Amino acid sequence: MSPTEPEGIRRQSTTRRRRTVRLRTLLIWLAVVPTVAMGTQVTVTAERLLAQSEKLRSDVAAAEQVGAPLYTLMVDMQAERTATAARWAGNDGSEGELRVRREATDLAAAEFRRLAVDPSRSFSEVTRQLEKLAEYRQRADARSGAADGTLAYYSEVIGKVIQVYQQEFSHAEDAELAQASRPVVSMLQATEMVAREDTVLALAGPSGELTFVGYDQFVSALGAQRYLHEALIVPHLTARDQRFYERVVGSADWQTKTRIESAVLSGHKDIVSGIRLPAEVGGWSSAHANFSVQMTTLNIDLARSVLARGEAKAGELQTEVAWLIGGSAGGLLAVVVVVFFTTRSVLRRLNDLHERTVTVAEETLPDVVARLQRGQSVDPDALPAVTGDRDEVGRISDAFARAVEVSVDGHRRLAAERHGFGLFASGIASRTGNLVSRQLSLTEDLQDTFGHDEALLAELMRADQLTVGMRRQIENLLILAGGEVPDPHTEPMRVADLLREAAAEVEDFRRIERQALDETSVEPSAISQISHLLAELLDNATRFSPPKSKVVIRAELVTDGLSVEIEDRGPRVSPERYEEMNGRLHEAPPYSVLAQNAHRLGLFVVGHLADQLRATVTLRRSVYGGTSAVVILPRQLLVATDPQAPREIEPQPRVLELLPAPAPAPAASGSSVSAVGESAAEPAPAPERAPEPEPVAHTSAGLPSRRTKAPVAVAAPVPVPAPALVPVPAPGARPALPERVPQTHIAEQLREPRAQESVVRPDTATPEEVADAWADYEQGTQTVEEELRRDQP
Repeated sequence: MSPTEPEGIRRQSTTRRRRTVRLRTLLIWLAVVPTVAMGTQVTVTAERLLAQSEKLRSDVAAAEQVGAPLYTLMVDMQAERTATAARWAGNDGSEGELRVRREATDLAAAEFRRLAVDPSRSFSEVTRQLEKLAEYRQRADARSGAADGTLAYYSEVIGKVIQVYQQEFSHAEDAELAQASRPVVSMLQATEMVAREDTVLALAGPSGELTFVGYDQFVSALGAQRYLHEALIVPHLTARDQRFYERVVGSADWQTKTRIESAVLSGHKDIVSGIRLPAEVGGWSSAHANFSVQMTTLNIDLARSVLARGEAKAGELQTEVAWLIGGSAGGLLAVVVVVFFTTRSVLRRLNDLHERTVTVAEETLPDVVARLQRGQSVDPDALPAVTGDRDEVGRISDAFARAVEVSVDGHRRLAAERHGFGLFASGIASRTGNLVSRQLSLTEDLQDTFGHDEALLAELMRADQLTVGMRRQIENLLILAGGEVPDPHTEPMRVADLLREAAAEVEDFRRIERQALDETSVEPSAISQISHLLAELLDNATRFSPPKSKVVIRAELVTDGLSVEIEDRGPRVSPERYEEMNGRLHEAPPYSVLAQNAHRLGLFVVGHLADQLRATVTLRRSVYGGTSAVVILPRQLLVATDPQAPREIEPQPRVLELLPAPAPAPAASGSSVSAVGESAAEPAPAPERAPEPEPVAHTSAGLPSRRTKAPVAVAAPVPVPAPALVPVPAPGARPALPERVPQTHIAEQLREPRAQESVVRPDTATPEEVADAWADYEQGTQTVEEELRRDQP
């Protein structure tokens, strides 16, 4: 990092400001997000339930369409398998029975192939197995291979049929339907086990002998069907199905079946080739034919019960979906309504709070602060009060009310401190002003006493002028402290006299050129304030102008009142600077601003006085490049001028009024006090004239002296004609202004007719004089630049 890099740049944060989200948006999102989530959940749930309902209806439709042919196919395949076993064992009449069973199987297979066309279901396995039926029939007719292989094919096809029932119609996605469909599948499996027993016994043939493999198959089928009945069928039957099942197993045929199975297990005989069955097996065929029909009826009833439950469940699911959608829609609508009104209520309260806050911040609080600054009382009802509400908006309102209360209390204390400081400053200014007035009186006494000494008189007049400036600064302090300038005037004053009085307050008054273009007068109550305002502007103009330049002040009547314009030849000022200075003139600054601009208090004083007089003061660039100050005094401060009143006279320095008029130097053109003193040693003869009345002392600005008594006479080294003076007014009356007498103060050489000059006179200024003039100009320029640097922040 560069050693000259500013610290502020080094510490500047590079993080971006996060974008603030509006409260309305947050509340809307607070309602939208749960609503969308809830709607999504409802939609997913409804779709799942509808899909489940459609699946149930599809299963019911498929079961009604394909289930019966598939079950018929299974029963016919079981019958054909038994007939094939009997044909293989050589039973009498088995060939015709086999032909009948094969025809029934072919019809059931054709019907199944016609209906099982849905590729999404597992019917294809059964269809592929049926394609091998002709091949295995040929093996059975030719007795090719072992009988167990041919019979195993029929068992495999029947197993595929039961597997289709288990996959397609068990309703595993629904626990209730799965529980209801479990006995159906188990009953099919138990029926298959009984059918296998029938096939094994048919394979024994007339001899009643079984191989060891056949006997094992019989025992396995018997154990499986008993387990299925006891564990998977009976516990899951409904009361109605339970009663029907009990009638079946309690029938004589079922009892015969059970007795034969027990006899085979306990009454068989082992022989060399296998097992010899007991004689009781002869009654198996008729008993099986009877109870199998009853078991088929039970299977059909169980299947129809499951289908009915599936249809009812599908309807329940659709009704549940309807209630879900309706309830969710109502709930979402209620949420939207609640969120809408809640958001509206919160935003309305926040908007009311915002409007009250803006009103308090922009209208109430500034008015309260202004009243406190003016020393006026404040109505407590005008300020927001703490309501004690417990909700969030009420707590924010109470917090703002407390903040306003603290702010008002702070401004009240500041106003009290400012008022106290103003009283303190006013007291100090008043006491100091009294001392300055006494000093001015003492200075005038010294002037009257030692007026014969020109050098001492010049220094006394300079001290008098500085004391007048000191008094003006004390009056500035009094004005800024909130006091008023004392005004001893009781009679209106002409504008010309007012301009002269204002110019007399400036140290460099000789550079001021006055022009009163209209005859009018000013109210006596505003004379001191107007004079002080103009004196501050004139002092500012003389200090910021080159030392040898003139400052012009002119007054004339305009539409809005009296216009007083002060124009100088000072340096150029930027438009921004003019705007800043005009702002100081039009607004009373706080003490903090005064402290930062302690060297520029004149503009603040002018602003205070303009506010008291209801006048406007505007600074702008003049046509000469300097600054022009325009003061507009309202017509309420003006009065008509008496046309018989004496006219304005040109002011003369006090030295010229109390001392004899000097004789003009033949080649020099100086007008300073020192030049006057040097020329007084060689007075010019004066014409004889009547004796003048007793002279009245005048100030350095040409105004009547502050004293009412006549000054002490001053002895001159050589008798010279005295200037025209006005008589002393009567005691208690306002002293009359001196009037100029034509040709009184003019030099003797100028009284004679001027001869027309034919040759231009050369410049008689010496190089030293030119250098002195240039040094004075540079000094004035440096002074102006220093003042401008002090104004920079």
